[in-house]
Amino acid sequence: MDKSVLKGSILVALGACSYGMLTTFVKLAYEDGYTSYEVTFSQMALGLLGLLLINLFVRKKDNAETGTSRNRSKLKLIAAGTTLGLTSFFYYLAVKYIPVSIGIVMLMQSVWMGVVLEAIMKRKKPGTKKILAVIAILTGTLLVTNVFKDSFEIDWRGIGWGVLAAMSYTGTIYCSNTVSLEMHSLKRSLWMMLGGFIVVSIITLPYLIVEFNTSIFLNWGLILALFGTILPPLLYTAGMPKIDVGLGAIISSIELPAAVLMAYFLLNEQVDLAQWLGIGLILLAVVQMNLKKSQHAMAKE
Repeated sequence: MDKSVLKGSILVALGACSYGMLTTFVKLAYEDGYTSYEVTFSQMALGLLGLLLINLFVRKKDNAETGTSRNRSKLKLIAAGTTLGLTSFFYYLAVKYIPVSIGIVMLMQSVWMGVVLEAIMKRKKPGTKKILAVIAILTGTLLVTNVFKDSFEIDWRGIGWGVLAAMSYTGTIYCSNTVSLEMHSLKRSLWMMLGGFIVVSIITLPYLIVEFNTSIFLNWGLILALFGTILPPLLYTAGMPKIDVGLGAIISSIELPAAVLMAYFLLNEQVDLAQWLGIGLILLAVVQMNLKKSQHAMAKE
């Protein structure tokens, strides 16, 4: 393997693991008595501040464009960033009611939702491989949630919030791949984060005005912002250009086992054989969907 590709793969893997670790920190913050409003707001506020500082120190030029088009691009990214804020809010509400292993699998529903969105936007029926991948993901989800067990018991509030998080995340992925691509990725992350911060502020401030434990900023806000907002964009920005999109998507799926293992070691959340089988099915589906893209890109080089 080329050294550049290896370096890029490692950076993307670290970014994915960073995202995977995030949910466990959220659960630990809940155990300390913080609310989902405090958790989400502190992450978004400190994350926005962190990205702003990074953009001030790391100045990158965009493609040539007029002031009007530049402002239009920023507004588009701010609007797109609302999906980012909603994803965090919905997802953190979901893991309040369900284990991390189920929460991260619910978020992974964005894979098949993305297939559906692509079919709608392009008005093109998905191919057989994509349909099989969707079936594998849904089957894996049923296994992880223990639907087939006699002792099946789950808090449907968590599932509901998880579905909403996956829908928002699908929007985030779509916008990340289509909106204002002429701007440098760090700047795009900043403006999308601003959009996320605005929508989260609108949702949370009515509650935080009444009662807000500001110790969240030092106790958990910095950690949440670092692993959920600052490190991933930096690692992906450095790693993704060195590898192709297909390989990037495959490596990014490491987020799933990383989240489950982190919850196992720090939260003592148990995962049985059937659930691991479900996780394996989902990972195989992601690999199968993106392997051809990766092979095609490598053949071009």
